[in-house]
Amino acid sequence: MKEIKKTIRDLAPFVKPYKVPFMVAILFVITAAVFTAIAPRTEGLIITQLTKDVLNIGKGIENASVNFSYIIKVLILLSGVYIFSATSTYIASFLLTNAIQNTMRDLRNATSDKIRRLPISYFDKNSYGDVLSRITNDVDTISNALQQSFVQVVNSVLSVTLALTMMFIINVKMAFLAMLIIPISYFVSRFIVGKSQNLFEKQQKALGKLNGKVQEMYTGFNEIKLYGKQEDSIRDFKEVNEELLENGFKAQFISSIMSPLVSLVSYLGIAAIGVVGAINVIAGTITVGNLQAFIRYIWQINQPLSQVTQLSSAIQSAFAAVHRVFEILEEEEETPDKENSIKLENPKGNVTFEHVKFGYGEDKTLIHDLSAEVKSGQMVAIVGPTGAGKTTLINLLMRFYDIQGGAIKIDGVDTRDMTREGLRSIFGMVLQDTWLYNGTIQDNIEYGRFGAAKEEIVAAAKVANVHHFIKTLPDGYNMFLNEEASNISQGEKQLLTIARAIISDPAILILDEATSSVDTRLELLLQKAMKNIMKGRTSFVIAHRLSTIRNADLILVMDEGNIIEQGNHEELMKKGGFYENLYNSQFGDKEED
Repeated sequence: MKEIKKTIRDLAPFVKPYKVPFMVAILFVITAAVFTAIAPRTEGLIITQLTKDVLNIGKGIENASVNFSYIIKVLILLSGVYIFSATSTYIASFLLTNAIQNTMRDLRNATSDKIRRLPISYFDKNSYGDVLSRITNDVDTISNALQQSFVQVVNSVLSVTLALTMMFIINVKMAFLAMLIIPISYFVSRFIVGKSQNLFEKQQKALGKLNGKVQEMYTGFNEIKLYGKQEDSIRDFKEVNEELLENGFKAQFISSIMSPLVSLVSYLGIAAIGVVGAINVIAGTITVGNLQAFIRYIWQINQPLSQVTQLSSAIQSAFAAVHRVFEILEEEEETPDKENSIKLENPKGNVTFEHVKFGYGEDKTLIHDLSAEVKSGQMVAIVGPTGAGKTTLINLLMRFYDIQGGAIKIDGVDTRDMTREGLRSIFGMVLQDTWLYNGTIQDNIEYGRFGAAKEEIVAAAKVANVHHFIKTLPDGYNMFLNEEASNISQGEKQLLTIARAIISDPAILILDEATSSVDTRLELLLQKAMKNIMKGRTSFVIAHRLSTIRNADLILVMDEGNIIEQGNHEELMKKGGFYENLYNSQFGDKEED
């Protein structure tokens, strides 16, 4: 019951804008239910009249015959009842479908907006496949359950209520006997739901894990093939698939036995009513038509109960899905931007780190006291062993994570005093892991600054040394890149991301210059393109090459999250400290060559 109340409370704000069509639809559902309840009693009039006429004929009463005139009138009335019932059901379905689909659209939009406000740390802790499953599979599960179940649940409650009312009008004692079907069915259903609800939650979680595994396998398809890990990947997939199979089977099987058990209760009730009703007919306290109507009302109770139990798996899946979707919607968001945020109109690119403190957890401080000053136009090389904190420093600079102490300033302004959007508009990024989307090459370059003229796009491509390559393609700038942009090489993708960064004209650049996955010709083009884009701009380079380190204006040497040494190459080599050891171990042989 708590789960139901929470689900209704969670969904209420999304349903509220469409409460008028919902309420009108429910009104038509009530109308349809009333006409459905009238039908058996009306049918009973025909049975009673026919029984009376046949008995009169059998007794030899003079002029006795079947009263067809009366029966035809009742049939016309009955036809009108069925037509109004069907029309009301159609209108209710139309209004509800419209309202439910609009509600789901708003829920998807809210989830999408929420994801944009979530901190990067959320995606570090949750797989993309699981997040995607919540947005797509879980929202679709809610939509399908509402679409299929809402009308039937409302109609079932009304049908049971109206059927009981008519049964009490016909015969009070028999109605009390028939009422026993409802509590018995309720306790049977409650017992089954108690056993299966937890399994439906596990089923939805397993589905999320399965989607995450599929996403991981297909994005890393080449690496899996390269290292011969196909069997391992298939084994991992089968394990997750088996988990989904096990939980899905248990949930669906346990849920599926609810309907036959409820039907069994109804059949036993009909048998009991049949015996008691026959005795009452013989005693003359009830007509044959009313007994027939009474049994039809029992079916009107059984039918909605059976429908609801058959839908129980969809309803329980929906509860689990609502829980998973609202887990995202209730996640803690990024700290909001300050109301009186400062916007740098003409950023120069001076960057200052003042006693920065940061950790990925309260008890896991990574950076204790980091300080550095970068002047406008300088090229800063960030070096250090794996896990030293190079990427963390970039994340803090871009404010993907908020620092826990000290300050990071750009042109003397604390980055926390700017909006995140305003701060990130100052930066351009070219990373080793390139990202291009399904669209034309022109669209992908223009992504750096929407609305850029074709001439500007071509100029950016020329600076990035990628214009000639584009012109050799069949459709040139209008060539479509597929979803993974696998129809061009890694180096060509890197050049396109450089062109995209160039067109955004950033004050500060962040570069991961790794070129190990490209051939020599493209490496030279990349090096030249990077030099072009760095001219006159402050640049932070996660350094992998000897030339970058030698030519850097400032080298930040990081270890265990802290800058332990800083200066240019000559200064640091003279110190004979950590940098000299690191440099000689990584680049000594290259320098001799």
